[in-house]
Amino acid sequence: MANLADIFITSILSGNIALTLILGMCPLIAISTNVKNAQGMGLAVIFVVTITGIINYPIYLLLQATGTERLSILVFIITIAATVQFLELFIEKVSPRMYNNFGLFLPLITVNCVVLAVSLFFVNRGYNFGQTAAFSFGASIGWALAIILLAAIREKMKNHSSVPRGLAGRGIVFVVLGILSLAFIGFTGLSFF
Repeated sequence: MANLADIFITSILSGNIALTLILGMCPLIAISTNVKNAQGMGLAVIFVVTITGIINYPIYLLLQATGTERLSILVFIITIAATVQFLELFIEKVSPRMYNNFGLFLPLITVNCVVLAVSLFFVNRGYNFGQTAAFSFGASIGWALAIILLAAIREKMKNHSSVPRGLAGRGIVFVVLGILSLAFIGFTGLSFF
């Protein structure tokens, strides 16, 4: 069984859920127009993914004990929706400006495949509670890192470079994502313990 540090580091770098597993692309591309929005969305994803992964683990054990694990996807989605609803209400109360910047994308975290994928991965990989928490936190940090890096590069390119006409807009974003993916795959095999 892999240790917690390896699971955590791998889920951020070589197993980055956005850059190597290519999950959560819609909000990654749409929100990464500036670093401030990317940071806010990254924090929201870190919170939702970590909390739902930790909550869904004992729920899955309960479903398994009662022989109803076939309902796990439905129950995971309900947990995710409730967590996102709480986060949406919280952000609307604390920072209306950030809430307005997110627009439709905040409620869409509910159906963001990253959030559900983390819960399905811990089931498929047979992680225990500690491994699930490490993976959930690491995967969400990895996604946040990806969106912040992409936003910083997009801001820099907008202000200091001329993109060929054929690549302008989202075309160059996909090129940048491809280069970032190659860089993160380069961390494969990295182990600390």
